[in-house]
Amino acid sequence: MADTPLWTFDELARATGGTLTGAGEGSVRAATGVNFDSRALQPGDVFLALKGVRDGHDFVPQAFQSGAAIAITRRPIEGGPCLLVPDVQKALEDMAVFARDRAVKAKRGAVTGSVGKTSVTQMVMQGLSQAGRAHSAIKSFNNHIGVPLTLARMPADTERAVFEIGMNHADEITPLSEFVAPHAVIITTVGGAHTENFPDGDAGVARAKAEIFDGLLPGGLAILNADNQWFDFLSQQARGAGALIAAFGEHNGVDAQLIEHRVNGDRASVAARFHGRDILFSLAHTGKHQAVNALATLLMLEALDVDLDTSLLALESFAALDGRGKVTRKAFKGGEITLIDESYNANPVSMTATLTSLGARARSADSRKIVVLTDMLELGPDEAALHAGLAPVIEAEGIDKAYLAGPLMKHLWDALPQALRGAYAETATDLAPALIEGLQGGDVVMVKGSNGSKAGLIAKTLLALA
Repeated sequence: MADTPLWTFDELARATGGTLTGAGEGSVRAATGVNFDSRALQPGDVFLALKGVRDGHDFVPQAFQSGAAIAITRRPIEGGPCLLVPDVQKALEDMAVFARDRAVKAKRGAVTGSVGKTSVTQMVMQGLSQAGRAHSAIKSFNNHIGVPLTLARMPADTERAVFEIGMNHADEITPLSEFVAPHAVIITTVGGAHTENFPDGDAGVARAKAEIFDGLLPGGLAILNADNQWFDFLSQQARGAGALIAAFGEHNGVDAQLIEHRVNGDRASVAARFHGRDILFSLAHTGKHQAVNALATLLMLEALDVDLDTSLLALESFAALDGRGKVTRKAFKGGEITLIDESYNANPVSMTATLTSLGARARSADSRKIVVLTDMLELGPDEAALHAGLAPVIEAEGIDKAYLAGPLMKHLWDALPQALRGAYAETATDLAPALIEGLQGGDVVMVKGSNGSKAGLIAKTLLALA
C-alpha cells in the first residue's frame, strides 16, 4: 500500500456521512484506489456497489476476494468492512466534491464538444503531466459515473487536472461541470451528434454544450471555436456566466490561429499564431481538425499555468490514440497496407473531417485511398440525408473506393458513383471478408463509424491480419 493513501476510512465517512461497519481493530483503514467494476478492481481499492444493469451489491463478495479495502454499500455485507450509505451514487458524488476541495492547489480544466473531446483531453493531459503532478481519467469517463469517479480518484497533492464531459441529453452537463468546478473549459465544436435527442437539432446541442459554463468558476476562461457557427451564441452564454473568452481556429484575430497545415507522411506540420507570436510544431495526426484541436489545447494549458515551450513539446510527443487516428502498417499480399483507425465513433462533422484528412495524404503511384464506413447513429430524422450527403465529400477528396456497412450506409452506397463502390453489407461482420478480398498492397485504408455499428470490429480484423 502506498505511503500516502488515496482515502482513509475516516475521510470516506466524512465525505459521505456513511456509517462504518465490519472493520476490526488493527485492520488497515485506508484505500489506494476507487472502482465500481469488480473485474477491474485492484487490491486496496474502495469498491462502489453501484446499481447498473445488475446491482453492484451482488459483486461485493467478489470484490473483497480480490482485495478491496472497503465497500460502499446500502447494507452490511460479509467479507470485509462496509461504509453504509442511503445512496451509493450520491456517495460517489460526495466523494468527488470532497476530493476536489481537498486538492487545494489543483487548477482544473474541463472539455466538451460534439467531436474531439477525448483527443483534446488527452493532449491537455500530455502537457499537464510534463508540468507537474497531474490527473485525468484513464479512459473516456465522461458521464454521470465517470466524471465523479475521476474526481474521487484525484490525489490531494494534484497540481493540475483535466476532465472530459459528455452528454446525450439536455441537463446532463450542468451537474458534471458543477462537480469539477473548472478554472477553464473548452468546447471543441458543436455539430450533428446526438441530434435525435434534440427536436431543434444543433441548436439544442449548442444549448446543452453551453451547460459547461454552469460550473465554471467566476472569472474562468471559456475556450471556443471561432470557426464554428455557434461561436457567437456560445460566447454570449459564456459571458452571461461571467467567463472570459479565448478563441481558436482559422479566423483572423483569434487568440490561437491556424495559419498553415501540411501533411508529411504520418505527421502534420502546423504553423500558427498564438497571441500574436508565430509558432511551429508537428503532430502525429494528419487531420487538419486535430491541428485546430491542438490550438485549443495550447490555450487550456496556458490557462492552467503551463508555459508555452512545455506545451509545444507535449504536442510534438503526443501519439494518436487507438480509434482516433492511430496509424499502423501491416504486411499484406506481398506489399503493405496503411491502416488509419478512426473507428471510435462518428457523426457528420467528424466523418467529414476524417475524410478530408485522408484526401490530404500524399499517395504513391500504386496506392489507393480506401474508406471503410459503418452507420453514424443518433442523428434523428435526417439520418438518411446525412449519410447520403457524404458522397460529394468522398468524390472531392479523391478517394478511390468505399466499403460500407449498415442499413443507414445503404443511403450513401446508393448515392455513390459505381466506380467508387467497393462493397456493401448489412453488418460490419459481413463486410470484413469482402473488404479483405478487395484490398491490395499499397492501399491506405481509413475505418470510421459509430461504436454501435461496430466499426472497431473491422479495424481489429485488419490489425489481426498475419
